[in-house]
Amino acid sequence: MARSGQLDVEGVLLNWRLEGEGGAPLVCIHGVGSYLEAWNGVAERLRDRFAVLTFDLRGHGRSSRVKGRYEIDAFVGETLALADHVGFTTFNLAGFSLGGLIAQRLALTHAERLQKLVLLSTVAGRTPEERNAVRGRLAALMASDASAHHAASLSRWLTEDFQNRNPEIIAQLRRRDAENDRDCYVAAYRVLAETDFGGILDRITCQTLIVTGADDQGASPRMARLMHEQVQGSQIAILPRLRHSILIEAPALVADTMADFLLGVDRARAAVAHA
Repeated sequence: MARSGQLDVEGVLLNWRLEGEGGAPLVCIHGVGSYLEAWNGVAERLRDRFAVLTFDLRGHGRSSRVKGRYEIDAFVGETLALADHVGFTTFNLAGFSLGGLIAQRLALTHAERLQKLVLLSTVAGRTPEERNAVRGRLAALMASDASAHHAASLSRWLTEDFQNRNPEIIAQLRRRDAENDRDCYVAAYRVLAETDFGGILDRITCQTLIVTGADDQGASPRMARLMHEQVQGSQIAILPRLRHSILIEAPALVADTMADFLLGVDRARAAVAHA
């Protein structure tokens, strides 16, 4: 059973969905240019054990197409407002890519709200070369359209094998990406490109799981290991043969890895290489 709706947060309408209301509370935040449905494959595997709240970030999906500069603290405030709206006093939090940065910021500023934290395909501690690369992608996005950015990014997101085996999924992703508002996409991408908490993640106090694809160039295994070193007592999983979009390419593996951590299951998985 699922509930959905829109919540007005200081003039921004946020589209949300809640599945599996009987379980432990879990808030999931998607990445830049994405939408709540990106969590479908994970949520359908977790909703029997968790109350899974997904939503469209401002400027995305069916939420308000807010113009102007975006700030990460606005994303954090809107996430908390939605959690309050569905009755989550404290909750588990999972963030993917930009959502992982929002999750980091929320953990740093509102630790009292969190039970456990999951950071998926999330950046931290970019090198000068990596900072230049993401700023270059931001500049290219500002000078082009969404379809050009999508074409240039597809092979950073998904393996060629997955693309070849799933043409219908690739076509759907292309259609959804083309629906993005260019100005909103750029505003959100700027937050992704310019935000880095790599120097202060040792201040995160809740139990944390860090997950990324072994072949992810943007949220690399090096970054995952840096986060693992900084966040005391954290766990890490490097998923073999995967790139950035692990929610799309490997939802079952992601859901199992998250569930084991969130439910306290301690068992090794042959499909996951623990760093």
